[in-house]
Formats: sequence, structure tokens, C-alpha cells
Amino acid sequence: MLRYRVNHNTMKFQVILCGAALLLVSGWYMQLSLYDPQPSNDKVHVLLLSSWRSGSSFLGQVFSQHPSVFYLMEPGWHVWTQLRQNGARALRMALRDLLRSLFQCDFSVMESYLPENQKELFMWSHSRALCSPPVCPLMPRNQLSNKTHCQQNCKPRDLKIVEQVCGFYSHVVYKEVRIFELESLYPLLLDPNLNLRIIHLVRDPRGVMRSKEKVAEYLASDNAIVLEQKPINEAEVQYQVMQEICRSHLRINKRAVLKPPPFLKGRYKLVRYEDVTRNPVKEIKSLYQFVGLEMTTQLATWIYQVTHGKGKGSIKEAFDITSRSATDISQAWRTMLPHNTVKRVQEVCEEAMSYLGYTMVNSEIEQKNLYVDLLVPQEQLSWSPDKTQHMDNSYNKNDKDFLTDGPHKKLH
Repeated sequence: MLRYRVNHNTMKFQVILCGAALLLVSGWYMQLSLYDPQPSNDKVHVLLLSSWRSGSSFLGQVFSQHPSVFYLMEPGWHVWTQLRQNGARALRMALRDLLRSLFQCDFSVMESYLPENQKELFMWSHSRALCSPPVCPLMPRNQLSNKTHCQQNCKPRDLKIVEQVCGFYSHVVYKEVRIFELESLYPLLLDPNLNLRIIHLVRDPRGVMRSKEKVAEYLASDNAIVLEQKPINEAEVQYQVMQEICRSHLRINKRAVLKPPPFLKGRYKLVRYEDVTRNPVKEIKSLYQFVGLEMTTQLATWIYQVTHGKGKGSIKEAFDITSRSATDISQAWRTMLPHNTVKRVQEVCEEAMSYLGYTMVNSEIEQKNLYVDLLVPQEQLSWSPDKTQHMDNSYNKNDKDFLTDGPHKKLH
């Protein structure tokens, strides 16, 4: 008869190891149990609509860090990058169809836009959901994510897993800067399964111009698409792009607030970047309420800290969310932008600035006098919630030109 000698130390080690394994499995189970797929008719889909350098990356993070949100930053980048020989008008339907699929958590559409040697979604590390289980074990769902740590430790290349994760969340939020009118989005707004909400973020065009100057080389391709690939004098490109952006803000807001179609009522909210910088927690809590999210103590603390840092941030931080002084950033153009540039921006964006509540400056002295407040209170503006019911439904010539541009160009 064979007899075995048992080493008691070995047995203790094995028992401890089994216990640790059980705890690990239990922890993963608890994490994954948070991710019960949400019924499609209970999901809320949110489109953060803005333009480049308008504070949209920060607003995107405000939603991305929420534990109930699946977030992606600018999925339309893939459309504009792969079809960059076209103009914005020709690409708007392709972008709309991409958003429809992604809102339904169908990521197979991305195969058409992702090169064989590059299977990563644009700015994926800005999504806390893609830095959390089951995509990556780095950050538990109830903790805030760190983009740098995520880039170093997570690689969400499997779109099937991304699809599954998208289905786990009650809110699906995408940020876009490449949409210039609302009409192309009507089919999404009419879809009862999407329950779509639109948050429209705008910023003082003079502040946008100041911020765009720091990253001009990265936006050259986008500028060409915005300007419909027209040959424009290099010195005028930035001003022409700003003019198109300002026109689009007017176009979108007027369509949403001047006797909107029934399916759009209650689904659109305008927010000014400057209002957010002055009272971030209050403004963001209002946005959360608009889409059915609750503000947590953890998020309120993070929002306060990230908007009450020191300084305006460096060029290297242009696309990052770091702790800075939000009010300093919003006012930086007043001391750093040449007055001639300010005057030119005011010329091309005059109508939008007046409508959105940005006061003009008539001299360099007035521009640099920070004691003069250039932001008109919302309650004094025609688009404020208590006044929109009295407004007429009308478009200016530029709006009609954009919306009636004839047959869509064939995409190559």
C-alpha cells in the first residue's frame, strides 16, 4: 500500500491560494454583475454636439466618467479621415448612418473605416468604459479612469467585446464636432428605440480662434472638408472656417428652438462653455438631469477640482483633461489674441455672437479690461427656455443654401 507524506506548509499555501482565487473570481463576478445588458427601449442615447476647441473634450469626460455611461469621442473622425477628399455636405449622411449603428451598439460598421493595420477606435482611451472590465481590468466601473494609465495597460481591439460593453450601460453618449445641421439627424430623433437627446455646446468664437491657433496643424484636413475643398487663401482659412462654424451654431439652435418639429421638443439643450466655467457643478448637474443621470459626490468633487486648477494649460495638454483654471482658459483670448484678429472674428461671426450673447469689443483697451464682462446673461437672450415659445420659425439665406444643396455628391 502506497503512503504519502503531507507537507503541512504546502497544504496551508494551497488553501491560501485557493481562497485568493475564490476572492478574485468573486470580485470579477461582482464587477461583471454591474453590467447587465440594458433593454434597448430603456436606454438613453445622447449626442454631444459642438465644434473644435470649444470645451467639448471636457464635456465629453464629464459624461465618460459617469458609471452609467458608455462614451466615445468623435467617431465621425473615422468617416472624415477615410473620405477626406469630400466636403462636409457629402459626408453628413455617412456620418449620420455611422452614429445610428453605433447608438445601436453595432460596431461592425467600423470595419469599413478602420485600416487593416489599425483596429483601434479614435481616442478610445478617453472612454472610461473601455478602460474598465470586461474590456480591461484596470479600473473598476465605479472609479474614475486615467487616460495615460489606460493607454499603457488596455488595448480594446476586439469590436465584438466593445459591442457587448456598449449594451451593458443605460446611457450611450457620443461627442461629435463634424455635424453642421440637425435635419440629417431627424431619422435618429424619430427612432423610438434611440430616445435621443442632443446637448449643443457653444463657445465664444474669439476663444475658439485662440485655442485653434495652438493646434492648427492638426486641423488642416478638417478645415479643408469644412470649406468643401475650395481653394482658399491660407491667411483666410481660419476665418472662413470660423464663419462656417458660427453659421452652423445659428442653424442648429434656430431649428431646435423656433417652433421645432414635435419629435424634437424637449430633446435639445444649448449650453455655453463660459457658463460651465463659471459654475461647473451647477451647469453639469443640469445637463445630467436633462438626460436622466444623477450627480454623485465623487463626480462633483472631480468636476470642481479639474476646473479649479492653476493656469491655462500647455500646448502638450491641448487634447488632455487636466486640472486647470477654467475661467482663465475662457478669458485667455482677451490678453493673448491680437486685436486685429479679434476684429476679424467679430466680423465673420457677428450674427452668431449677438444671438448667443457674446458682447463685441471695439478697442484693444476694452478687450484687455477683464473687469468688463462680455457674457450676456442667458435670461436676456431670445433662446433662453422661457422665451423660445414666442419665437418664429425662420431661416436665413445661408441656412437655406446649406440645406438645399442639391443631390449629394458621390463618395469615392
